Amino acid sequence: MPDLRTDRLLLRGWRDSDLGPWAALNADPEVREHFPQTLTREQSEASAATAQADIERHGWGWWAVEVVATGTFIGFTGLHSLGPSMPCSGVEAGWRLARAAWGHGYATEAARAALDFGFGTLGLPEIVSITAVPNLRSQAVMRRLGMVHHPARDFDHPAIPEGPLRRHVLYGVTAEAHRAGTGG
Repeated sequence: MPDLRTDRLLLRGWRDSDLGPWAALNADPEVREHFPQTLTREQSEASAATAQADIERHGWGWWAVEVVATGTFIGFTGLHSLGPSMPCSGVEAGWRLARAAWGHGYATEAARAALDFGFGTLGLPEIVSITAVPNLRSQAVMRRLGMVHHPARDFDHPAIPEGPLRRHVLYGVTAEAHRAGTGG
């Protein structure tokens, strides 16, 4: 299982010490603003266990992210195969960081490392990102990563009830555009 390192961040497997901060992050209504609800500690622990199992099975997934200078866990970033129940397919890049980590460029930095891994190591032809329409912060990260919005691929998320969070946008970037730094 490879760790990914940037100048400031370490993307790594999950540790027991991550569970408390992960649960706090998922219980924060501001962090979960674009999800149907916050998560209980048990739900957070289950999601961390699933993320670690995926990393062990595939060698990649939702990596835990820590700030190298302090060793502080700040959330997750990584790659995930979209399941058959989704109206879109492929590998998704995603992130979720604690509020204290917002505004430092960490999501973009960590996601760029995940994209580099996906294109360079896994040889993926395209990586997508999805989010609820109102999640403008995540869409801004997607654009900074060189991803382009594909309105024809937007969809209603099957796991989210009717309401303002159900409609999702899809952004994507090809390996060629990522290497060229042109987006698309």
